[in-house]
Amino acid sequence: MRLLYVFLLILAVRLASVFVVQTYYVPDEYWQSLEVAHKITFGYGYLTWEWVQGIRSYVYPLLIAGLYKLLALLHLDSVQLLVLLPRILQATLTAYSDYRFFVWTGKRKWALFLVLVPWFWFYTGSRTLANTLEASLTTIALSYFPWFGEGTGYLWSAAICCFLRPTAAVIWLPLSLYHLRKSRQNVVELILKRFVLIGLLVASLGVAIDTYWHGRLIVTPYEFLKYNIFNNIGSFYGSHPWYWYFTVGLPTVLGINTLPFIFGVMETVKKSEKFAVSKQLLITIFLTLLVLSAVEHKEFRFVSPLLPLCLYVAADALSKWSYRASSTILWTTALVILVGNIIPAWYLSTVHQKGPIELMPKLREIAQDYRDEREHRANILFLMPCHSTPYYSHIHENVTMRFLTCEPNLDKKEQYKDEADRFFENPVHWINSNIPVHPLTAQPSHLVLFDPLAENISVFLRNYRLLHRIEHAEHRQSRTGRSILVYQRLKKGEENAFNRGGNEDEPDVHDHPGLEELPPAEENQFN
Repeated sequence: MRLLYVFLLILAVRLASVFVVQTYYVPDEYWQSLEVAHKITFGYGYLTWEWVQGIRSYVYPLLIAGLYKLLALLHLDSVQLLVLLPRILQATLTAYSDYRFFVWTGKRKWALFLVLVPWFWFYTGSRTLANTLEASLTTIALSYFPWFGEGTGYLWSAAICCFLRPTAAVIWLPLSLYHLRKSRQNVVELILKRFVLIGLLVASLGVAIDTYWHGRLIVTPYEFLKYNIFNNIGSFYGSHPWYWYFTVGLPTVLGINTLPFIFGVMETVKKSEKFAVSKQLLITIFLTLLVLSAVEHKEFRFVSPLLPLCLYVAADALSKWSYRASSTILWTTALVILVGNIIPAWYLSTVHQKGPIELMPKLREIAQDYRDEREHRANILFLMPCHSTPYYSHIHENVTMRFLTCEPNLDKKEQYKDEADRFFENPVHWINSNIPVHPLTAQPSHLVLFDPLAENISVFLRNYRLLHRIEHAEHRQSRTGRSILVYQRLKKGEENAFNRGGNEDEPDVHDHPGLEELPPAEENQFN
């Protein structure tokens, strides 16, 4: 019964994060899961280049699509449930993995405490990211790993993890070798009857699913490695120095938990015979960081699967240290760790980059209710860095929408620039080249942009009125800003008095005639 209470406590924390975490982190939370599931289920949406090229597996989006299909059959497919239920599903899986972490560590109090408080895990544990799923599967697999004795149950979770995220093999290769070295079973028989068999079963099922949904025979792990590793496509989205994971990436993900982790490292190095599991985990962590460091494109979330390994090392050391520490020191240590995690968790979950999440209900209302003078529905243009917001999964209306794309240089063209780069290099030129002059009803009915851009296209915005200003972040950057602005095109007879009076010497952007004589409606060319 005590274990049930522990699981319910963990589940309560993870479900709470679903409602507390209301900020935008990375595009993949939506564009590699919810948007794909929405298109599968409802027949409209947008698939990014990764799905066109076949480097992503449909396994995770299909789980969400199953939820969507059930909601559709029950006529309960409201936007609120489409957004909420996938996060509840992921939070529940995360809670189970946390519970398995508690069991794996010997049901220690420090282990329960350390798995509940990390700011990064609270911040990402309920997000529909493949990395969150990978971290959960990694924890589950580690809890079934034969640290003491025999067993191969962990291979199922590890194999699924490696199929969905091929880079996970970096973690499981050293651990599998450790298993083979310590096992008393016949190594050849163990490899053939367990490793190979389970690997083939998982891979066959995954390939079958992806082949059906991609519409051609495809092995997505190979395509993933080909594009991201062999062709280094990931560097198109940014690069960091090789040591970044050691100096910035992992320490940031751990936050204040870096201190007990370092303590665990020191204890393990000094007394390795007493910390056999931690020793092997440290070897795995180090090798994984070395391999990941060889890839130019680096992100914090890429090391999230290492979080349970690091927390085990910390919990193992703190549990042994607790026997000789006073209660005052113990409570002070716990309080410092707790507060050190609560502050970044609260700030990043409720304040920083909250604009896109608060924006989507307003766009949903526009998509549902707006009609122009020709009774056309809304067509929305996002003049923002690509994938700055969720998309159809958060609107659930089949209206015209367009955003600035950012496909990498797949054809290896000389001096290649994606659409978003070309736009921000010269917004006025892009608008003149891509948005029709006549009729005005062929122009986007609504524009979504960050506030710094409004100054650069103020002449074009004379045909629009500001509808919403949404707080986003505390700092203004070159392509993003403190606020997200939503503009609505003026209808016949409306005057944009508050948006006029700009600099008359500004670049000419569509010097349109008045709205009095609207020509017949035409096709919306901008999309």
